[in-house]
Amino acid sequence: MLLSLVPLFGIEVKGAKRWMEFPFLPRFQPVELVKPLFIIFIAKIITLNQENSIYKRYLYSFLTLLLIIIFLINQPDLGQTLLLIFTWLTMIFVSGFNMFLLIVLGLIFLCIIGFLIYFFPEKFGYIFLRIKTFIDPKAGDNFQSEKALEAIKQGGLTGQGMGEGILKDKVPEAHTDYIIAVVSEEFGAIFVLFILIVFLFIGYKTLNKIFLEKDEFLKLALSGLVSLLIIQTFIHIGVNIRLLPTTGMTLPFLSYGGSSLLGSSIIAGIILNFTRKDNTKTFINE
Repeated sequence: MLLSLVPLFGIEVKGAKRWMEFPFLPRFQPVELVKPLFIIFIAKIITLNQENSIYKRYLYSFLTLLLIIIFLINQPDLGQTLLLIFTWLTMIFVSGFNMFLLIVLGLIFLCIIGFLIYFFPEKFGYIFLRIKTFIDPKAGDNFQSEKALEAIKQGGLTGQGMGEGILKDKVPEAHTDYIIAVVSEEFGAIFVLFILIVFLFIGYKTLNKIFLEKDEFLKLALSGLVSLLIIQTFIHIGVNIRLLPTTGMTLPFLSYGGSSLLGSSIIAGIILNFTRKDNTKTFINE
């Protein structure tokens, strides 16, 4: 419902209408609340009614994804769109979906994105420009990516020191889209590696719980939640070190923004709730 209200009452910032603002409430981005609830909803659809054909349940989950994608593309917000698509593909892969059909679905999504870029250049032309600039840095404005990469190089292993970095003053969205480059410049690559290990450790511990879990709904929900965190983390880091085109993806828990922090906290809270019972004893006893 909130996503449907964004085109009508949303606030436009730098050509994108992604935020909502109500009286007595701070500005927030509805998609950050959608992400954890979307995963729970998809897991419930796939596991709820075992009498229905599994492919019919996949179809219902796909239609849910499609509805959300339509709202996100209209904003436009391709980064969050791709994040939700990858998370959905991960969940249906974990549920036992045919691998060949999964590859076909992935190709269909890529074709749809290419179709949108080609036939609606006034709205989605910036995507093609970012990809072109990523392949050939001289083809367009690559200022932010270049400064981020320079900051990472200047930080070295141990960094310039807290508050000594200059990237946050040179790049407009450094506190959100390039926060890992800021951290690397001030605290060094070793600290960035530590952050990455923390996220991977969260994923590893969650996967251990998934392997011991008997409930199919919890398995799917946990797979989706942890994959969303890990995929978002790697996309953010990949953009900062120029392995991926610019997407405007925040880093969970670290990037500035109340909506991002709230969404990441909800995901973490649900993961903690679903993994709090001791499944090991139950598994051993059985």
